[in-house]
Amino acid sequence: MSEEEKKDFTVKDRKKFAEGSDEESNDDSNTSPETETGGSKASGEQEPELRLPEINFSTFIFSLNSSVFVQLGLLEDPATGEESKNLTMAKQTIDILGMLEEKTRGNLTKDEENMLKNILYDLRILYVREKG
Repeated sequence: MSEEEKKDFTVKDRKKFAEGSDEESNDDSNTSPETETGGSKASGEQEPELRLPEINFSTFIFSLNSSVFVQLGLLEDPATGEESKNLTMAKQTIDILGMLEEKTRGNLTKDEENMLKNILYDLRILYVREKG
């Protein structure tokens, strides 16, 4: 790429920066109507901050594990509150976990390796039992 072509390329970062940051954006074009009006909350009320677990390999695997439980109909779907089986999706998610086991071989800690191996074993047994 020539120097002239590089000059024509412009990046505009429109995301808001953390509160108190010196680089906090003054551009309100990304502000949602809920943010501007306070959403459906009464004046002065704030929704409590949702604390999510740290994202690492283990929490990612546990998330996929939970998805299989929902797909097997063993847990309620958090979105609908209902239990329903989708064995095709359960098999696909188990296959994804198997692929991750294969592709990460040699790059995991012993604990991560054992966790993934045990989760895969348990999910495969549950799948065969549900398909039965």
